[in-house]
Amino acid sequence: MFVKTLAACGLLTLTLVANAQQVLIPAAPQLASSAYILLDADTGKVIVEENADEQLPPASLTKMMTSYIVTSELEDNRLNENDMVNISVAAWKMGGSKMFVREGTEVSVIDLLRGIIVQSGNDASVALAEHIAGGEGAFADVMNQTASLLGMTGSHFVNATGWPAEGHLTTARDLSLLARAIINDHPEYYDLYKEKYFSYNGINQPNRNRLLFRDNSVDGLKTGHTEAAGYCLVASAKRGDMRLVSVVMGTNTEEARAVETQKLLAYGFRYFENQTLYRAGETLESTRIWYGETDRLTLTVAADVVETIPRGSRDDIKVELQIPDIIKAPIEKGQQVGTLTLTLNGETIAEVPAVAQAAVPKAGFFARIMDAIKLFVTGLLS
Repeated sequence: MFVKTLAACGLLTLTLVANAQQVLIPAAPQLASSAYILLDADTGKVIVEENADEQLPPASLTKMMTSYIVTSELEDNRLNENDMVNISVAAWKMGGSKMFVREGTEVSVIDLLRGIIVQSGNDASVALAEHIAGGEGAFADVMNQTASLLGMTGSHFVNATGWPAEGHLTTARDLSLLARAIINDHPEYYDLYKEKYFSYNGINQPNRNRLLFRDNSVDGLKTGHTEAAGYCLVASAKRGDMRLVSVVMGTNTEEARAVETQKLLAYGFRYFENQTLYRAGETLESTRIWYGETDRLTLTVAADVVETIPRGSRDDIKVELQIPDIIKAPIEKGQQVGTLTLTLNGETIAEVPAVAQAAVPKAGFFARIMDAIKLFVTGLLS
């Protein structure tokens, strides 16, 4: 039922009271890792987190930022997949995981991009960094600028590879933001992250993400390992219409990072779901409007309201619609008139504008006079 009260701030609050009992879910798993986070890729809802804002060395998870910048350059037509990149001595000499490019040769952008994503090639990362920015140091500046634009407030990049360097740090939360950006901003290149093998220079290498070979729902993203960072994994999986992103940092073994990630993903998919709570254009409320060509104003939401909630808890959501006690024409279609707030177990899960479903033009002079008289008689007009 809707309960109407006149708030002290002059807003009419309409509250939908749910009668269902609160849904209880098991506690989240505790992982053997330095930091972790699990969230929904579409809504951004954080389901589980631990030390998610602790700055840690990212190892080759750094290459997610490198590949994100490369795909941004491709989409903005500043790069072409078939552009040929000169391989420098610096790129060729890189240690660690390699694509095995040769000094003095030319390699296409798309092959180097696969070398970064699938083979975790330090040589491929440096080659593209030099091609895009003229040098790895200049490319690191681009990385930090991009991180700032993505809201990665706990990150600082020194190189394109994740090679150990003082001050080269990020957080599990920042990496989850970067993963969402990779998935949502450049979907046409996201399929590269699920490729299990890539061959170059006669050498066939497997993707180091073991979950790609174990779980068909997993389709990305990146592994990392150094002595300082431990074994790390950023993964994404899609089951039905729900996609989750997990970040696990600082486990002890390659197997552990896969197992701990599986725990997070299993928990998220089993106990949470995405629900479309309101659809764009759906009627929220029809309320009185004064001085208009019509005396009713229908409120709606401008975009679908989709939230990640515990399974079976939809009926527990409390809905509050706050609108002014007096609404006057003219009102434009889509104009914000109030605020729709959704809470679950005392936590605000969404706060979105309540907008006019259709325009209400101002009425003629005599009609406005009649409304003014009605407002005066009822005591609403002071």
